[in-house]
Order: sequence, then C-alpha cells, then structure tokens
Amino acid sequence: MTDKSIDNAIVDPKVYASVDGFHELFAKLRKEEPVRWTEPDGYRPFWTVSKHADIMEVERQNDKFLNDPRLTLQTIETEEQVREFTGGSDKLIRSLVDMDNPDHRNYRGLTQAWFMPPNLKAIASRVDALAEKYVDRLEQKGGECDFVSDVAVWYPLRVIMTVLGVPEEDEPIMLKLTQELFGATDPDMKRSEESTITVNTVTEFFNYFTAITEDRRANPKDDVASVIANATIDGEPIGHVEAMGYYIIVATAGHDTTSSTAAGGLLALMQNPDQFAKLKSDPDRYLPGAIDEMIRWTTPVKHFFRTAAEDYELRGKKIRKGDNLLMCYWSANRDEDVFDDPFTFDIKRSPNKHLAFGYGAHLCLGQHLAKMEIKALYKELLARLDHIELAGDPAWVEASFVSGLKRLPVRYSMKRKAA
Repeated sequence: MTDKSIDNAIVDPKVYASVDGFHELFAKLRKEEPVRWTEPDGYRPFWTVSKHADIMEVERQNDKFLNDPRLTLQTIETEEQVREFTGGSDKLIRSLVDMDNPDHRNYRGLTQAWFMPPNLKAIASRVDALAEKYVDRLEQKGGECDFVSDVAVWYPLRVIMTVLGVPEEDEPIMLKLTQELFGATDPDMKRSEESTITVNTVTEFFNYFTAITEDRRANPKDDVASVIANATIDGEPIGHVEAMGYYIIVATAGHDTTSSTAAGGLLALMQNPDQFAKLKSDPDRYLPGAIDEMIRWTTPVKHFFRTAAEDYELRGKKIRKGDNLLMCYWSANRDEDVFDDPFTFDIKRSPNKHLAFGYGAHLCLGQHLAKMEIKALYKELLARLDHIELAGDPAWVEASFVSGLKRLPVRYSMKRKAA
C-alpha cells in the first residue's frame, strides 16, 4: 500500500467492517509506524496512535490532551454541514465525552452514582428478568434467527431505557435513531435522504428528549431522565444543549456498545468451540473472564480523538499544540506488547488490560452496567442453549466510530425451560 492508500484505509468505514483487513492494517502500523501523521482524502489531518502504551500515555494526561473540539472522525463535508446548521459550532451536541474539566467532572457527577455497583444491585433482578425474557424470545424463534436483530439489539436497549425512563413503546424510534447516528456511513443503516444525515437524526433526538424534559420537570420520577431534566451545577440549571447531549449519550452508548459485545462475543464463541465448551462447563468460574475477553475482542468504540493542548513528544514524534490524535482502541486491544497471543480468543486471559472502556478520567461511565447485562444474558443463555451454529455469513457495520455486527444468522436447539 502507498502512503496515501494507508491514510485512506485508516478512515474507510469498509475497512472497519472487514475484521481481518482492519487488523492486518493496524498490525502493520503498530510495527512500523505506531504514531503516524495521517492525511486522508476528504478529512482534516491527524496523528494515528495505534499502540496500547501510547494511548494510555495520552489518556492519563487529560490536561495536555483534550476531548474538545474534535472527538470523532468526520469528513470535511460533514463538519461544514454541522457548522452551517449550528451557526458556527463544531458540535451538534455537547455530551460528557465532548467535555474537559471542570465541566466533565461536574456533569459526570450528576449521574455517576446511578451507574456504580451499589446502585446497580437495586436493578439486578430487573436485568435478570429481562435477560430471561430475551432468551425466551430466542426460544420462540423456533431454532433459527438473526441474533443481532432479534435479540442482541433489543435486550440492552430495554435495560438502558428502563434506567433512563423511556417507555417501552418508544424503543423502536430509539433504536432507529441510534443506528442512524452510529451507522451513518453504512448503506443498510443510514437515512434514506441524501443530505445532512447526522443533522436530521440529532434533530429528532432533540425533539424527543425536549418532550421528556418537560414531562420530568412537571412530573419527576425515580429515573435518570428526571436527574438530567432537573440537574443544576453551581446552583444553575444545566443548558438545553448539554441536557440533550446527556440524554443522547446515555440512550445510544448505553445500549449499542453492549449489544455489539453480546453478539460479537457469541460469534467468537462459535468460532472457538473449545472456549465455548469450557465456558458452558463452569459458567460461574469462567464467565467474568469471558465477558472481559468479549469486550476486548469486539471493542465496540473503535476510536476517540484528543487534541494537544501543548507541544508534546510521543514515541519520538513531535506533536504540536492543536494537533489531533486518533486513539485506535481496537488496535490497542490487539497489541502484541501487552497481550499474549492477542489474536487468540481466550476466556481465561489474565490479566486482561483492554482499553475498550477507555482509560483515565473518561473511563466509561456505564462499564459496570454493561458487564452486568452481558453476565445476566449469558448466564441465562448458557443454561438453556443446547447447540448453536452459524446459519449464514455474519456482517459488520461499515462505521469507523462505534461498530459491531449488524447480522448474525444462527441455527440452534434449546433445552426445555425449567418450570
């Protein structure tokens, strides 16, 4: 590959949908140019950071490397659309992941307790019941289904909507908007209209959650939507844009990444029957490690950007103040210097220092909830699944930011449910 073709491949959504192609590209980068100046066609230039140690070095210094103003890969055309729509701003929304301190610390503190283990114990029985419900749905499908569209996308969606306070009948619109937002570059998921795809999707999110805000201010409930709607910082209500961003990040990241792990983990187990057999032999013993390995393996959030607040040297490269750095988490989670046999799916992997939840101040707020959901689903699934195999070719979302499987056709048999 030429230098330009490498740069273009780094941003190409189709590369992210070709698992082997992605890992071949980034293995080469880790070996030959782990911090690479990248100038792809149609994008503003940036540094591609592909190794685990370098990403950790950047992430732990959140005073020197900022989330604002550039957070994800967007074409120059899309960036111009956003600025036109917002009247000059680089962002359609302003959520936790866009913020730096002190805003990040203050806004994260509004809901952090909701997503910590002590509070999650209170909803554990509801999560278990939902896991049982969606494994029931698998059984009702009669031995063949698409695990992604029939089970994996709906179960974590119901969990996070329960926490947020969105009624079950509104889940289809939440799923549709999430898939359009994260899959805007995928021909199967993007909106049908040609222009301002992301702008229109975010507008629909704003309209929906504006109504939620008005309702929760008038009728507060014991849910996260009420916390956001009535939140104050330093005695002042949070801004409308910040509130909308909060809803959107909870509603979207709170289920899409978990569904990607649940489905990608099942595919990995089917492709590694020895690991599947080991997990089924003693779920209590092996499931915690298997969950972390599923998360490492799939790494649903493929990247975030950071912007240098000052000049800095990283692995001998001169990073200039204002330069953008692409943190490639999926690559870091295959780093040969950190993981023994990184391309082997190993449910006993220990330690498993994956970066799928990020690192440092921006460590994923929902990581404990995500692990709880996956554990509940697989505990139920392993107890009732007798056999499962692929019933067709899996397919991945064509997206460079948040992505995973979009199709996983399976054929299976299940044990009769205990009365």
